[in-house]
Amino acid sequence: MRQAAARVTAPPVTATPSAPLRTADFDFDLPDALIAQAPARPRDTARLLVVRPDGVADAGIRALPDLLRPGDVMVVNDTRVIPARLRARRGQARIEVMLNRAEDGGVWQALVRNARRLREGDTIVIEGAEDCTATVLGAPEDGAVLLDFGRDPAVLARALATAGEIPLPPYIARPDGPRPEDAVDYQPIFAARPGAVAAPTASLHFTEQLLWAIADRGVTRATVTLHVGAGTFLPMRGDDPAAHRLHAEWGEVSPEAAATINAAREAGGRVVAIGTTALRLLESAVDEAGRIQPFRGLTDIFLLPGHRFRSADLLMTNFHLPRSTLFMLVCAFAGTERMKAAYAHAVAEGYRFYSYGDASLLERAP
Repeated sequence: MRQAAARVTAPPVTATPSAPLRTADFDFDLPDALIAQAPARPRDTARLLVVRPDGVADAGIRALPDLLRPGDVMVVNDTRVIPARLRARRGQARIEVMLNRAEDGGVWQALVRNARRLREGDTIVIEGAEDCTATVLGAPEDGAVLLDFGRDPAVLARALATAGEIPLPPYIARPDGPRPEDAVDYQPIFAARPGAVAAPTASLHFTEQLLWAIADRGVTRATVTLHVGAGTFLPMRGDDPAAHRLHAEWGEVSPEAAATINAAREAGGRVVAIGTTALRLLESAVDEAGRIQPFRGLTDIFLLPGHRFRSADLLMTNFHLPRSTLFMLVCAFAGTERMKAAYAHAVAEGYRFYSYGDASLLERAP
C-alpha cells in the first residue's frame, strides 16, 4: 500500500474561553446489559433511531430506503478487516502485536502491548507462524512501533491467515478469543480492500436485499476507503479533548467517487455518510466550497463540536462509548444537547450499543 504525502488534521476547535470543551461533558450512564455481544440476525433487522432537529423517531434498518430520497448519494467505506492481532516472542518474552497501518516495503506501524520491552534492532517471531519474523525499527513511541516484515508480502499474509485473530473491540467479551462466526459478523458487506483493524460498524447492518431496495429508491452509491486503525479502541486521556491526537489512518477518495458525490449534490441530492469513518474521510477531502476533491494519503482529522461540516448532510452510525472521540463526533455533527437527549432515549428504550449494536440516522445540525 503506497501512501501519498497528503495528510489532513482537524482545524482548531472553536470554543469560547468561558466554556471550553471537557471530556466529562460527553459522559453518560450506560448499563452493561445494553452492550451488544452479537449482531442482529439477519443484519438488517437491527433497530434504527432517527435523530432530526425536531426530535427522535424509532424505526428499523429496513426503513432506511424510505428515509432516503431519490437523488441522494450514499457514501460507504470498502475497507476490509484483516486478522491483525498476533502473538509474538522476543527471546523468551511474549508480546501482543496489533498491526495498525501498512507503510512501504513490508513495514507496518503496530501497537504493541509491553512495547517498552522492545529495542531498535530486536527481532520478534510470530507464534504459530515461525517463518514470519519482524525487525524493530526505532524506539517505540506511545505504544506504537515500526516493524519490518521483509520484502515478501506473502510471508506476512500466510502468518495472518494461520495465526492472526480478528481484533474485536475489548467490550465484546470473548475470553477464549474470537468465535468462528465473528470472522463473518465483523466484516461489512462492502469489504473489498484489506487493511482495517476495526470494522466500519455502520456498514454491518446492510444486506443485499436492503441494497437493492435503496437502489430502487433512486439512491446512488459512492465507495471510498479508510483503513480503520487500532487507535479507534484507545481511550480519551485527560479532560481536554482539544489536546487529544488520533493515530493517522490511510484513506482514498478516487476521482470517480468524488465526481459521483459532487454530481448528486449539484442535482439537489443529499450526501449520506455511512459511518463515522466515511464522514471523517469526506471531511478530509472537502474544500471550502463544499466540493469533494480526490484524496489519497493519511488523515488524523478529529471532529469536535465547533467544527463546520461541509461534506455530508446525514450520518448513519452505531451508538458509541461515553467520553469517546466518536461520541464527540456525533455531537459535533448533530448538536451536543440533541445527541445527549437521543442517547438518553436510546438507553431508556433498550437500544443495543457499540459495534454489534443498533444504529442511528442523524441529520446535520443547522
